[in-house]
Amino acid sequence: MHVAQMNVGTALYDLDDERMAGFINNLDRVNALAEATPGFVWRLQSEQGNATDIKTTDDPLFIVNMTVWETVQALFDYVYQSEHRSVMVHRRQWFRKPEGQYAVLWWIEEGALPTVEQGLARLDHLARHGPTAYAFTFKAVFPAGAAEPIDLRPEPYCVGWA
Repeated sequence: MHVAQMNVGTALYDLDDERMAGFINNLDRVNALAEATPGFVWRLQSEQGNATDIKTTDDPLFIVNMTVWETVQALFDYVYQSEHRSVMVHRRQWFRKPEGQYAVLWWIEEGALPTVEQGLARLDHLARHGPTAYAFTFKAVFPAGAAEPIDLRPEPYCVGWA
């Protein structure tokens, strides 16, 4: 099994607004970092090489990000213990503070690729039911086939919304 993840955000400004430059100018670097990270499998991207222009709702400021990783630990290391974190610390400058769930993880068969619709459904399930084996978080990871979650303790690494 591999782990899929989706995170979503609503930009504060149009993506071509100069106030979004810090985010937009780091996309290629952060995407390349992900692809070079051990355990990386796949990321959602358009023909332009990123996912910011893939529209999933009528809101042009709502963007999605999806990736697949060999393990939850590989994803955790990328998100919280790589240079990705230095960009994440600035997210409040570019995105509205989420009012609910904005990230979800779930298991997929090795070789499978998730769809945006599947990711949004998992995110909705997480918001309605809390962490389960169907849709979980770093705080409550359900190892494949496990009934009880483990806590990867992401709090010391979480930055950007305080």
